[in-house]
Amino acid sequence: MEKIVILTGAGISAESGLGTFRDEGGLWALHAIEDVATPEGFARDPGLVHRFYNARRAQAAQATPNPAHEALARLQAGFHGDLWIVTQNVDDLHEKAGSSNVLHMHGSLSGALCGACDHRWPAPLEMAPGDQCPDCGAPAARPDIVWFGEIPYHMERIWELVETADIFAAIGTSGQVYPAAAFAQHAGRAGAHCVELNLEDSINARDFAETRRGPASTLVPEWVDEILSH
Repeated sequence: MEKIVILTGAGISAESGLGTFRDEGGLWALHAIEDVATPEGFARDPGLVHRFYNARRAQAAQATPNPAHEALARLQAGFHGDLWIVTQNVDDLHEKAGSSNVLHMHGSLSGALCGACDHRWPAPLEMAPGDQCPDCGAPAARPDIVWFGEIPYHMERIWELVETADIFAAIGTSGQVYPAAAFAQHAGRAGAHCVELNLEDSINARDFAETRRGPASTLVPEWVDEILSH
């Protein structure tokens, strides 16, 4: 059975109105990464971090999938092999579009995590410092997001998928954040055909046998049509 593994990054959600690190004027432009996306930043000012993720959570709740998300759901429904989506994104647009087999390596805005006992539960739209864990009662609730300096989720499973893929595709990724930036090289060495669909060359574009340039909402439906027509 043929296996396709797809890595998606911020670029696939940008056309749904969810900004990337590098967008001017977006939420990220207002804050330093070390203040809102590190354990140290949360320890320093949990109120700031909660307000930042409350804003992102509200923004993501209003966002709708674009043609790229919808095309991947269509590919999953029509493909006769095994298809997995590994996403660096913390929104739920793949799921809203109808995709399953989605691994969120950087966590999810829809989740809450207890910093004391690691219990997880669905996040309310608004979180605040001192929110209690429903399991152990500790006032240690935080967003279930993998911050810089923390280990991404599902890594054992992801490496296994990358090593056994027949096709590995990266969509809307910058190639700047590891370990995801190493997936293409790893997949290629294991025999996968590696394709990058991106607005511009990523840092690791040389790791791909095939590169396509343009908006995800245009490139992804075209690529999906090609796969399904074979």
